[in-house]
Amino acid sequence: MKDLVRAGQRARAAGKWTDAYDAYKAALDAVEPSSIRERERAEIAGELGLCALILRRYRDAAEHLAWSLEQREALPVAVQLRFEDGLRKATAQVATLLLSTDPPDAEVIVDGKSVGRAARTHKLFFEAGQHMVRARAPGREESLQMFTAMPGQEHEMLMQLPRSSGSTKEMAAAAPKETPKAPSSTLDLRTQAPSRWASWPGTLRIAGIAVTTATVSVGSLLMIRASRLDGDLSERREGLNRDPRTNSSMCWQAPQRSACAELLRLRDERNLSGVAGTALVIAGGVIGAATAASFFTDFSFLGLTPAQERIHVSPVATGHGMGVNIGGLW
Repeated sequence: MKDLVRAGQRARAAGKWTDAYDAYKAALDAVEPSSIRERERAEIAGELGLCALILRRYRDAAEHLAWSLEQREALPVAVQLRFEDGLRKATAQVATLLLSTDPPDAEVIVDGKSVGRAARTHKLFFEAGQHMVRARAPGREESLQMFTAMPGQEHEMLMQLPRSSGSTKEMAAAAPKETPKAPSSTLDLRTQAPSRWASWPGTLRIAGIAVTTATVSVGSLLMIRASRLDGDLSERREGLNRDPRTNSSMCWQAPQRSACAELLRLRDERNLSGVAGTALVIAGGVIGAATAASFFTDFSFLGLTPAQERIHVSPVATGHGMGVNIGGLW
């Protein structure tokens, strides 16, 4: 181990950072925790992190430097300052996730790789992009969440693993049986799962669907009626044009009680039905679009309803631009 550390120091002094990284990594992998002092192990991990930082392996650098500084009491002050400066530079290039699980001994798997189950709170580092975090424990249902890593940002995540139905049945079977009670005449509403439409967004969606259907239907009927009135109007206009004593163009200036009154009435009804039908169809389309969009929107940011496992849409703004982050879980 000491020979590998000296080799790493010589390579670092010569500017051969890849060789230094390999030497420090081999020294850290070869040593057993009980065979060296805590200070030596922390220093090797920190030097490995600084080499990774020079090589732009930012996530690797952040992990080793953070672990080294967890034993900062064993490190000299000058070494602590070097490692802290390196950690700041590394975490500026990666995302930091503080992950807690319930139960705390759940196994955490990130992008298919296990990170263990010993820690109560995991401090993880991610390269920019989309990552999948899973947690599992005996007798619990597995939890899975998608995580979008943004460089330089720190996030918190709590993964709760409810008891599985099988473990619940086993616990119920092992529990002492109670004396059966007489059936009650009142319903126990607490045993019923809350409806997915019980919250106010669901109520508004139902109302939106109903209003959309009604407005589009009525608007379509009015437009059909306007089309029929236009046909009747055309027939009456042609009949007047065939009479040599009258002309349809004279009817638009004729008194209301004249022979052209029926033609004027049909024209007004046609215009009114056409305008009202078009307005209702457009309004129904707008309401329908808003209702459809609500199914792809998470209203949990209002603090009124819990987030649902569906598509989540959230705005994203960084120093490089802005946009929308859309994530789903199936």
